[in-house]
Amino acid sequence: MLIEQIRADLFSMQDSAYRDFQCRLMPTVPRERVIGVRIPQLRAYARRIENADEFMAQLPHVYYEENNLHGFLIEKLDDFGAAVTALDRFLPFVDNWATCDMMRPAVLGTNPTALRGEAYRWMQDNHPYTVRYGIEMLMLHCLGADFSPEDPAVIAALPCDHYYVSMMVAWYFATALTLRYADVLPYLTEQHLDRLTHNRTIAKARESKLIPARHKADLYALRIKK
Repeated sequence: MLIEQIRADLFSMQDSAYRDFQCRLMPTVPRERVIGVRIPQLRAYARRIENADEFMAQLPHVYYEENNLHGFLIEKLDDFGAAVTALDRFLPFVDNWATCDMMRPAVLGTNPTALRGEAYRWMQDNHPYTVRYGIEMLMLHCLGADFSPEDPAVIAALPCDHYYVSMMVAWYFATALTLRYADVLPYLTEQHLDRLTHNRTIAKARESKLIPARHKADLYALRIKK
């Protein structure tokens, strides 16, 4: 009954124009699986749900918004181990970049050492969005005081034949250039990334307001031409 009520509630928040907008951004999700609920409304709705175990046990979900809601319910967990367990169960069903990137449980940032181990494990998965999620967690939580030189080495070695993995690798290195320029620049000067990911990294870095103009000029010169 809870699942039926949740679905009815989601459709009551439907915004058709927003649905059209979302569908253009997510080519991997069939249109009929998108309801069209704005993210702030969905997050607010997640905060009101209590005892969501029944809903979270029903995988796979039918609608894109149900997947996002699942991710937002994971964000409510305040125990590191419980959050990892919930993610392990849910990540295989994530089928698009948006659901993957919106799901950011704060509790994961409380233990960067343990998170690194989980991220490395996720990055070895065969499911591209699980790999993408592992990279994202290192980008969010392990580029500051908890940075390890091993992280970019592991990420650079990942296969990037999937577009959304390649884009996240590029995002990681572009972000790392804003915080760890000297540490990660060799991955570009020595061309450790495939051509597309290498050039995507440079494009993203050059869009950043946090990278000085002199560095952007140097990065532009490092592009790999066909």
